[in-house]
Amino acid sequence: MENLETIGAKTIFFPHWSYIIPAEIYENYECVIFHMTDLPFGRGGSPLQNLIERGIYETKISALRCVKELDAGPIYMKRPLSLYGTAQEIYMRANQIIEDMIVSIILEQPQPQAQQGEAVIFKRRKQSESNIKSLKTLGKVHDYIRMLDAEGYPKAFIETEHLKFEFSRVSRKLDHLLADVVIKTLN
Repeated sequence: MENLETIGAKTIFFPHWSYIIPAEIYENYECVIFHMTDLPFGRGGSPLQNLIERGIYETKISALRCVKELDAGPIYMKRPLSLYGTAQEIYMRANQIIEDMIVSIILEQPQPQAQQGEAVIFKRRKQSESNIKSLKTLGKVHDYIRMLDAEGYPKAFIETEHLKFEFSRVSRKLDHLLADVVIKTLN
């Protein structure tokens, strides 16, 4: 709060933010969050992974005002986002879209509008959910590897009794997948 007061902040933008914003901040400043779903569909954690896991490959980035309830604030604007490519590539595309949205919000000062429709809540994914052992199709395996292929994410993996195989940089061929694999001991 002291830093925000010192710099005379008016609006605070939260791209790719995954922490709860303290009430002291959002009650005293205009706080704009960017969420990678067409809200109110997909409130909550791990939006990119939850969308791809559901077979959704096109979404919107929603710019919304922060309120107490998670991802429930009124919407400033939405912009389309393709979910093809690796998670890292998707985040890079999202960065440019979010930057453009920030400029638009500053210049146009849109009034946020209440979310319309039924809320669908996403749960934050756990590392154990990155295990691809039970997947049955090449398409699903491809999606799991690419949706987790970004810095800071637990990679898609398979474990044996003694080893863990972590996958990245997947490419889909006609009848098979190619991917990089890192093999680690479990001890």
